[in-house]
Amino acid sequence: MSSIGADPHEWLEDVGGEQQLDWVKRQNDVALGELQGRPGYPAMVDQLKTILNAKERIPFVRQHGEHVYNFWRDAQHVRGIWRRTTLAGYRAAEPAWETVLDIDRLAADEGENWVWHGVSSLYPRGERFLLSLSRGGGDAVVVREFDMPSRRFVADGFNLPEAKTDVAWIDADTLFVATDFGPGSMTTSGYARIVKEWRRGTPLGEAITVYEAQPDDLGVGAYRDFTSDYSHQFISRQIGFYSSELFLREGGTLTKVDKPQDASAYTVRDQLVIELRSDWTTGGTTYPQGALLATGFRRFLAGERRFDVLFAPTSTTSLDGVAQTRSALLLNILDNVKNRLVELRHVDGTWQRRDVAAPAFGTLEVAPLDAIASDEYFLTVTDFLTPTSMYLARAGSDDRTPVKALPGFFDASPYTVQQLQAPSKDGTLVPYFVIMARDAKLDGSNPTVLYGYGGFEVSLKPFYSGVTGAAWLAQGGVYVLANIRGGGEFGPRWHQAALKEHRQRAFDDFLGVAQDLVRRRITSPRHLGIMGGSNGGLLVGAALTQRPDLFNAVVCQVPLLDMQRYSKLLAGASWMGEYGDPDDPDQWRYIAEYSPYHNVFPDKHYPRVLFTTSTRDDRVHPGHARKMVAKMQQQGHDVLYWENTEGGHAGAANNDQQAQMWALTYTFLLQQLR
Repeated sequence: MSSIGADPHEWLEDVGGEQQLDWVKRQNDVALGELQGRPGYPAMVDQLKTILNAKERIPFVRQHGEHVYNFWRDAQHVRGIWRRTTLAGYRAAEPAWETVLDIDRLAADEGENWVWHGVSSLYPRGERFLLSLSRGGGDAVVVREFDMPSRRFVADGFNLPEAKTDVAWIDADTLFVATDFGPGSMTTSGYARIVKEWRRGTPLGEAITVYEAQPDDLGVGAYRDFTSDYSHQFISRQIGFYSSELFLREGGTLTKVDKPQDASAYTVRDQLVIELRSDWTTGGTTYPQGALLATGFRRFLAGERRFDVLFAPTSTTSLDGVAQTRSALLLNILDNVKNRLVELRHVDGTWQRRDVAAPAFGTLEVAPLDAIASDEYFLTVTDFLTPTSMYLARAGSDDRTPVKALPGFFDASPYTVQQLQAPSKDGTLVPYFVIMARDAKLDGSNPTVLYGYGGFEVSLKPFYSGVTGAAWLAQGGVYVLANIRGGGEFGPRWHQAALKEHRQRAFDDFLGVAQDLVRRRITSPRHLGIMGGSNGGLLVGAALTQRPDLFNAVVCQVPLLDMQRYSKLLAGASWMGEYGDPDDPDQWRYIAEYSPYHNVFPDKHYPRVLFTTSTRDDRVHPGHARKMVAKMQQQGHDVLYWENTEGGHAGAANNDQQAQMWALTYTFLLQQLR
C-alpha cells in the first residue's frame, strides 16, 4: 500500500474546466487514433450500428391508460421518439405507431442536448404525464408536464428546473416533489432531502413540506398507491443504500411502518409485504434473511406481528423480484442463477401458490400491463445464445401468446454455454458461465474476456447480446460471466459476504475464476482480459493492481478507483454502506489495502488498460478514471483513455455512441488478446 499524501492529479476532478477538457481531448485523440485505425474497426462499428439500430429489435412498452408506449432510437431518430399504439396494434407484426414526441426535433428547436429519461403518468387514464429530460445523459433532469390529448407541454403546469428530482402524482392537481429547493435542501449524497406537496397553480416555493430527511441520509421520496379501496400515500426516508424508513400519510399525519430498517416494505391491496435482508425476530418467531413476508396491513399497524412466509431462501435460491397483477403476486426466483416463476393468490385469508410453466433456462422477466386493474403481463425469456422473446401471459393460466422476438444477430450454432464453479481463496465455490465455440481447443490460446460486478446485491444473469455475439464470439473470443460475492445471485447473504471490511472476498472470487479458467486451459494470462463498469470498474481496478500477472488486457468503464475521495465526489457518500467510510481511520485501513488509485506503482508491470468514462456522468465522477490514467502515465505505464462527452453513467447517450464505445472496447480486446 502506498503512502497517502497530496494528490497531484486532483485538478482533474474539475469536470468541465478548460484545462481539464484539453487533457481529455488529447487522451481521446491518442485512443481514437490507435483503435479507429485498426483494420477491423470500421467494419465492426458499422455492424454494431446496424444491430443497435435494427428495426427488428423488440420495442418494449409500458401501458398508460388505453395505450402502450415505447421510446425508440434508430439511425433516423438518434435522440429518439416517444410513440404509442393500442395493445392489439402492438401485437401485430408491424404495429401502427403514432409518434407523440420527437426528441431530435425538440432538441433542435430548443437548442438543448436532450436525452430521454422516462415518464410518469397520472393513473388510470394516462392523459397527463411528467417527462424527465437530461442534458447530455446525467442523472439530473428537467421535469415537464405533458398533456396527451393536445400533444403539448403544459406551459404553466408542473415544470421543474434541472436537479436530481423525484416526483409522483397524488391527483390531477397535486404532486409529491423532492428536488433542489435551495441551500440546505440536498443531502451530502446530492439527492433531495425534503419532500413537499405541490398544488397546481401555486409557486413551487409555496409547496407544503411533508417530510425532511437528515442531511447525511441518502435521500427522500414519496408516492401514492392508486389501488381502488386500498389507496395510500407513503413517504420513504432512505437513510443509506440498505436502510430506510417508511411512513403512511393519512390526513396530514405520518405513521411509521415498523419494519426493520434494512428491509423493504410495500402494500399489495390489503396486505403489507416485507422483504428481509437480515433475520428478523418478531411476535415470537424468527424469519430468515432473504425471506418474503405478508400480513394484513391494518392489523400490522394495530400491532399484530403474525406473517405468512411467501418465500424462504435455500442455499441455491434467492428472490429475484416480485411483480403484482390485479389478483396475484408473481415471484421471480433465482435458482442457481436461473429464473423460475411462482404465482401466489390471496384467497379467503390464505395464500395459494403454483409454479408457472415457464421456460426452465436462462433469464425470465415479468412486466405487468396494469398491476392494479389487469392480470395480464409480459413475460420476457432470454439466455446467452437464444434471442430474446416476449410473450403475453395472464395470471392464473400457463397459456402464453408470442408477441415479439429478436432475430438472431449472430449465428449461435457454433457455441455452447457451460456453468462451472471456481474455488475462491477461502474455499467458497463461485459459479460462472462460459460461452465459447464447441470446437475450441483447451490449449490456453483462446482470447477470453471475464466480466464481473460483485456489488450492491446486483445479480448477473444470462442475457442475449447481438453486440457481444458479433463483436466478440464471432471473432473467436470466449465470454465469461462471474457470479462473485457482493452480487445478489444467492440473496442478501451473498451480497453481505463482501461488504465493507470483507470487500476483498469479491476480488478474491474474481481472481479465483480467472485462475480456474487458466487451470482448465480455456485460456492463459497472455490471452485473458477482464472488463467491468462502475462498481465493476473498481473490481477490475483491484484485480489489475493485485494480480497484474494474470491478465493481458483490462477494460475499466465508468469506474470508482480513488477510494479515499469517492465519498466526496458526486453520489459517492451514498455508497458508504457498501464500502465503508474512508474518513474513519479504522475503515480507511482496509479500504486502502485495495483502493486501486493507491496501489499502482512505477516498479510493477501492468497489462494494458483501456479506461472509458463520460463527462456527463453525475453519479460516478469521471475524475476517478482521469486521475488513474494520469498517475499510471506518470509512472510510465501504457494505458488508453476515452471519455465520451455525453452519456451519463451509461457512457453513451444514443445508439451510435454505444456502437462506437463497444467497437473501441472489443477492438482493444482483440488487439491485446489474440
